[in-house]
Amino acid sequence: MAANSGTDVETAGREVAGPGPELAPNGKPKVDFTGATWLCSSQGVGDVQIAFVDGYIGMRDGRQEAGPVLVFTPAEWRAFVLGARDGEFDLT
Repeated sequence: MAANSGTDVETAGREVAGPGPELAPNGKPKVDFTGATWLCSSQGVGDVQIAFVDGYIGMRDGRQEAGPVLVFTPAEWRAFVLGARDGEFDLT
């Protein structure tokens, strides 16, 4: 059996993140979207805007810019986008 080199096998070669962002009461990370660049589609109906900040994705109603922001992790965003593409949220 090889001697333990003192390197944790689970973290070898990867940077270990700190404790992570502060969490809101709903368990989602508190991300500061102040000054974020908000993007919107030039197609479709609605005023949904998205922004990418600190590895998270924020979504808001562009008609209520001071309103709440939904915060997604990259995995949650991918699941949402794939579901939308596949018609999972179609109302008809």
